[in-house]
Amino acid sequence: MKKIFLAISFLLAGYNMVLAQETVYPAPAQTSVIFLKNATLHLGNGTVIENGVIGFSQGKIIAVGANAPIPAAIKVYDLQGQHVYPGIIAPNTNLGLVEVEAVRATDDATEVGELNPSVRAIVSYNTDSKVINTLRVNGILLANIVPEGGLLSGSSSVVQLDGWNWEDAAYKTDNGLHVYLPRLLVRSNPFGPGAGLGNDVIKSSLDRIEKLKVFFREAKAYLAEPKHTATNLKFESTRRLFSKDEKLFIHCELVKEMLIATQFADEFGFDVVIVGGTDAWQIADILHQKNIAVIVNQPHSLPLSQDDDVDQPYKTPAQLQKAGVLFCIGNEGFWQQRNLMFNAGTAAAYGLGKEEALRAITLNAAKILGIDKVTGSLEVGKDANIVVSTGDILDMRTNNITQAFIQGREISLDNKQKQLYERYKYKYGIK
Repeated sequence: MKKIFLAISFLLAGYNMVLAQETVYPAPAQTSVIFLKNATLHLGNGTVIENGVIGFSQGKIIAVGANAPIPAAIKVYDLQGQHVYPGIIAPNTNLGLVEVEAVRATDDATEVGELNPSVRAIVSYNTDSKVINTLRVNGILLANIVPEGGLLSGSSSVVQLDGWNWEDAAYKTDNGLHVYLPRLLVRSNPFGPGAGLGNDVIKSSLDRIEKLKVFFREAKAYLAEPKHTATNLKFESTRRLFSKDEKLFIHCELVKEMLIATQFADEFGFDVVIVGGTDAWQIADILHQKNIAVIVNQPHSLPLSQDDDVDQPYKTPAQLQKAGVLFCIGNEGFWQQRNLMFNAGTAAAYGLGKEEALRAITLNAAKILGIDKVTGSLEVGKDANIVVSTGDILDMRTNNITQAFIQGREISLDNKQKQLYERYKYKYGIK
């Protein structure tokens, strides 16, 4: 009985923790014209403007430059040398789809079944997730919400991280379908999945990949029919993929897996993006030739092969840049996203350069996600997604976000962790 009581107590405590919300709510629409002056502007396209001025009105940037005139009777912030950046973009995350990994009831990222092109991640996005505010305080203002599970998991959508509900948060809906290729590698762990099966594992993986190709061939034939006797919702969900209004994001790591990904581009004409791409540096010339972009995931990790340099994941972005491959830097999961800019900072230290590293989490990410016409850089006409930091946003030691704006709205940088910090400072009389 005691054990049952303790189990129920832990469940209730976890439930209350999930429901508990800090007093942070979305900001109202921008009403007054705002200018930021005396700032170092990092435009996100490689350009840096010292002692710059940036202005925005009704959510759009209206002025950027070293000597941009500031109209009278408006709100002006004198930043006194602080740094201004475009809002950081997380290109691959289940943020808002998972709240507590160990609690199944808070996991909406995965659907049952192998082929689920009609699943839309956006409708499960939880704007009340407490994790969201921990990202905003580090400068992440946009995120691509990605479904998981099976071979063909469904469509992702870009959200802005300051909304009352998923309709509010939606920034670009259904920008691509996601495929998770099975690993074409025999596990060396004698106790791991597939241990002792050898070539049977590879054969099973190749069979599943062929099943996916057959699905797309049938979908192509279905969409070519002028009239249908019955509507097939799964095939209909691929229509925008064949018209290139959506991209095909293929999650894979090894060279042979990425070469299979290029086959989807060749056979079906899909606009393919590789997600993960740990070994992409080995075939960078092929990816450049075929115009395939890469979302490099989790640079703060060990290489896949024991023969690779231990710092290979740090060097990969610079190698892709040198080869002319369009890439951005991502991170896996949801709570890990708060370190995204520091991953980019590591790449900057390993040959990429500071402004190119910033581009890899702003403008390049926007291009890959199909939102570069409205965000990703500080340019006139784009959305005012802006972050202000006292120091280098890519440096863990100096990153200190003082202000953030999403579509011109100055958002709160408070979160539950900050509130707990202040609570216990008060309790123990710490000043």
